Amino acid sequence: MTVQEHIAIGVPAKQSFAVEPYDFRRPTTLAREHSRVLELAFETFARQWGTQLTAKVRVVSQVTCEQVAMQTYDEYAASLPATTAMVLCAIEGMESKAVIQFPASAALTWVSYMLGSNQAQTPPERKFTQIEQALVRRLFDDALEDLRYSLGILLVASITVDAIQYNSQFAQAAATSDLMVVSSFAIRVGDSSTTATLALPAEAVLPQLGESNPTTTVANAKQLVSAQIGRVPVEVSLQLAPVHVKPSKILGLVVGDVLRIPHPQHRPLDVMVDGQAIARAAVGSNGSRLACVVITTEEKS
Repeated sequence: MTVQEHIAIGVPAKQSFAVEPYDFRRPTTLAREHSRVLELAFETFARQWGTQLTAKVRVVSQVTCEQVAMQTYDEYAASLPATTAMVLCAIEGMESKAVIQFPASAALTWVSYMLGSNQAQTPPERKFTQIEQALVRRLFDDALEDLRYSLGILLVASITVDAIQYNSQFAQAAATSDLMVVSSFAIRVGDSSTTATLALPAEAVLPQLGESNPTTTVANAKQLVSAQIGRVPVEVSLQLAPVHVKPSKILGLVVGDVLRIPHPQHRPLDVMVDGQAIARAAVGSNGSRLACVVITTEEKS
C-alpha cells in the first residue's frame, strides 16, 4: 500500500452541512428555567385534559406531555401531516392564534364514544359533520378552560375556539416567522392511542416568564445583604434569670418539686435572640394572648 493510498483510507470523504442563519434578536430555543416552568404547566394541563376527556367520552383516558420546544410557525406547520384537524384559538389582543392539532380520526372515535358507542372504531380521516364539529368544539371549550387554569399567570389573555381547519398548509394561524411554544402530547382513550400538539404564540407566554438568568449590580452589595438579613425571621423569647442546679438535682426531679429562681418580681424579663439579650420587657397581654412590652434595649457596639 502506498503512502497516498494509506492517507486516502484514513481521511473521511467531505460532508456537506446545511447552514442556517441564527437571529440573536429572536432565539428559537427556550432558556432552561423557562422550559422547566412550561413543562410543569403543560404536565398539569395534560392531567386536567385527561380527566376532562374521561368525563366527556365516558371511557378511561390519559394524556401525557412528552416535549416542550420553541419553533417558528413555518417549522411547526411543516412537521404536521398534510391532512389533520387543527383547532385555531383566538387570543385576546393578538393577531396570531393558538393551535391544538390532532388526527381527525381520533376525534371521530371520541365522538362515537360520546354518542353511546362501546367499541373503539377507526374511522377514515375526513372533515367533521356539523354535529361532530359541535361536539368537538364543546370538548375543546372545556380543554381551553383547563389550559387557562394550568398556565395561570403565564397566560393572562382570554383564549377561545375560533375555527377548525383540516389542512396544515393552508391554516395560517400566524406569520411564518412567528415563534410558537409547541408542546406534544400522547393521548390514550380506552384502547386507542394518538398524539396531539399544542402551539401557543411565544408573545402570549414568554413576557410572563421574565428574564432568564437575571443579574443585579454588586455596587451596593452591603446594602443588599443588610436588607436581606433584615427580612430573615428569627425566634424571640422571654427569659427569667438563670438558676444554677447540680445534675443530681435535675436527675431527681419529680412532679411537685419546686425550683427557686433568683429573679425578683419587679425585674423585667430578658428578650433573647439566639442566646443574646437584646432588650428588657414586662409581661402584658394583647387580647386573649400574652405579650411583652419592651422597656429598654441593649446597646450593641
